[in-house]
Amino acid sequence: MNINIPLFEEVKIMLVEDNEGDIVLIKEALTEGKIKNSLTVLRDGAQAIKYFTATMDTPEDFPDLVLLDINLPKVDGKGVLEFIKTNDKIKKIPVIMLTSSSSYDDITDSYNLHANCFITKPVHFTAFIEVVQKIENFWVSIVKLPTQQVS
Repeated sequence: MNINIPLFEEVKIMLVEDNEGDIVLIKEALTEGKIKNSLTVLRDGAQAIKYFTATMDTPEDFPDLVLLDINLPKVDGKGVLEFIKTNDKIKKIPVIMLTSSSSYDDITDSYNLHANCFITKPVHFTAFIEVVQKIENFWVSIVKLPTQQVS
């Protein structure tokens, strides 16, 4: 069953990012946005995999959306993406690659691993904020997300 998350419901967003400046900008953009959200920040790929492994049997703890950088310590974003998209319990969670990379190989690899989209982070502050808000609006207000089944 597909649903649109009502605007009054809190959207759970997971950000996997190691750059403190980008974390601050993303938090600011989400705070200024019109959609109520809770943000979980994980600073390396190993933390993300550990989080999903620990919550595998509690789908109510899954994020509604994952913003994932490629260049991460311990396990890179592609490794995290592969982990998510090859696990039946979590593979339907939308994963947006939000990264400074614009490499053809990174783009191709991400889509081959079933990323839902690939966005290169804008360099300018205003554009960066705008992109994050557009991601939030599109993936929460427009796109129909799969319902997480709670057993």
